[in-house]
Amino acid sequence: MGRCILITSGKGGVGKTTLTSNLAASLADMGYATVAVDANLTTPNLGIHLGMHLVARTLHDVLRGEEKIERAMYPHPLGFKIIPGNISVNSLQNVKYERLGGVVLKLLSQFDFVLLDSPAGLGEDTKTAIDSTNEIIIITNPDMPSVTDALKTIKHATKRYKKVLGIVVNRIRGASHELSIKEVEEMLGLPVIAAIPEDSTISKSIARKTPAVSFNSGSSASKEMNRLAHRIAQRHFYTNEDRNSLRKFFKIFGF
Repeated sequence: MGRCILITSGKGGVGKTTLTSNLAASLADMGYATVAVDANLTTPNLGIHLGMHLVARTLHDVLRGEEKIERAMYPHPLGFKIIPGNISVNSLQNVKYERLGGVVLKLLSQFDFVLLDSPAGLGEDTKTAIDSTNEIIIITNPDMPSVTDALKTIKHATKRYKKVLGIVVNRIRGASHELSIKEVEEMLGLPVIAAIPEDSTISKSIARKTPAVSFNSGSSASKEMNRLAHRIAQRHFYTNEDRNSLRKFFKIFGF
């Protein structure tokens, strides 16, 4: 049985979709069977990020009972699968949110990791997504509105007895007005498990419709997201610098 992890936040625009696509790519690169699901039914963007937004069948069709989940699943060149949402303005007609849990249960029998890209806020679609998983990652920006809204999401998740793996602070610029990692941890009562810096690689990779960890694996943001993926999988993360040091070590001792 695999693991389902929901990537969610208290407000929109903090980087949920970017994190979801990059974690999927990194986990797949480690050899794990991984599927990324766009559970943001109102404003789905995962397919746009990955160049799969004009597909014939989507999660919306599955939740309407019109398609099987296998027919709405598409392979990505980086080795993971994606179940996109329908970007049409009329896509929400007859969609049954409550069917998401059954979809996740079926996917867990096929994949090591099921990553859900969540809607923002605490609407019914977000609450349904939270109910559909056992593990949650909260992503926020280092500002008061984002962190305050993240706290609301954490409180709801803990009331539903969900395991919050930790906080990802995204788009860190190092400005004096930003909240520090320590302040974020104190406000939310949870550890920060990744601190992702502002990085132009992200916008460039989205434009190229490929995850940043593949587009430029050496960028600061890519390294941090790769490190997070390894932490989730309980694998040690080696940077290229680490690998070069190990090669030199083994060469010195004749290995």
